[in-house]
Amino acid sequence: MSRVNYRIPLYMVILMNILGFLLIFFSNDFQVNVLYVGLGFMALFILVYTVLILCRMGDKFLIMIVSMLTTISILMLCRIDLEIGVKQIVWIALGCIVFFIAYVFYYKLRFLDKIWLLYALVGTGLFVMTLVLGKEINGSKNWIEIGGMSFQPSEFTKIIYILFLACYYSKSWESSFLKMSPTLITGLVSYAYIGFLALQRDWGTILVMFMIYMFLMYVYESKRRLLGFNILMVIVVGVLGYLTMNHIRVRVNVWLDPWADPSNTGYQITQGLYGIASGGYFGTGLGNGSLQNIPEIQNDFIFSAICVEMGVFGGAAVILLFFLLSYRCFKITINTTNAFNKVVGLGISVMFSLQTFIIIGGVINLIPLTGITVPFVSSGGSSVVASFAALGIMQAISAVEERKGEDYEGE
Repeated sequence: MSRVNYRIPLYMVILMNILGFLLIFFSNDFQVNVLYVGLGFMALFILVYTVLILCRMGDKFLIMIVSMLTTISILMLCRIDLEIGVKQIVWIALGCIVFFIAYVFYYKLRFLDKIWLLYALVGTGLFVMTLVLGKEINGSKNWIEIGGMSFQPSEFTKIIYILFLACYYSKSWESSFLKMSPTLITGLVSYAYIGFLALQRDWGTILVMFMIYMFLMYVYESKRRLLGFNILMVIVVGVLGYLTMNHIRVRVNVWLDPWADPSNTGYQITQGLYGIASGGYFGTGLGNGSLQNIPEIQNDFIFSAICVEMGVFGGAAVILLFFLLSYRCFKITINTTNAFNKVVGLGISVMFSLQTFIIIGGVINLIPLTGITVPFVSSGGSSVVASFAALGIMQAISAVEERKGEDYEGE
């Protein structure tokens, strides 16, 4: 019975790919390259799934949920621009390699809960490198270009930060350093990271990282006054950002009334909302929607593109897939007995959940828009590779419980 259950999602992904790429093939003047792209993408995930099953690498559904999300991503990106879709498949293939590397490293290494100082220094080094060598894109200086290719270090810093917090909240690190307590050092590192991100004007990542910190503090911290102090600091930082930074003020004002200036400051939001409304419940069909007026459609606003051609029900399906991903991650976290693994799993679960809520909530004008990506769905190499790295860690945590007593001694 379990084998049948594991195979059903695989068959669904294959069916989604066949139907989706056939629709794009018919709507793109029968370009045979579309079919080659579809076959290559299916082969990639069948290979990943096969390796995962044969090597008994833990939870069987995480990669299936992600494969459904990436299938929707590739279908929409190929619909927008076949070249962008092909590039995204290359990034996903690299992400799958990083997925297995992260799995092996996290599963095999026994000292990851002891190197909190290394996490703090590596994270700080990435921020300093970004400030010195980074270039500004869309108002944020959070990209580094090497050899004609750009990547976003903050995507990987989020994972490093979660590992750092796990060292503290799992009680693996309890000794003072330079006469400072672990609690004080954790707070200083957290606010230092937030300061670096503020200098980069990357407020979306600030929100994600700070909320991860607050969530873990709420779960593990017994001193409620410390939690109250940090909530107060969130309010202070938010108010200061609104008063001192014009682009934050503009985004808040657009959130309050996007129709006040729909041709200028409110253009992104209004066009995205128009697109979602134009799709109706069932969408216009792949290849039949009008997507040219929606800005940043392959990145921040890809959810709007999905709703245009797959309808509100298609958008709801994407949200439900993220609910399932979060549910599986939280379930793995609850079931693990290793303290460090539990905190890391909780941090990654919160990261996926928050990032999805923040960007989709911004696109539908539920909250102010911030420039972050939809995990596994938006175009972009750094986000995809970092998301797969985090997924590899979750996969390793699930494998620890599945293969407990065989070759893991992490307790």
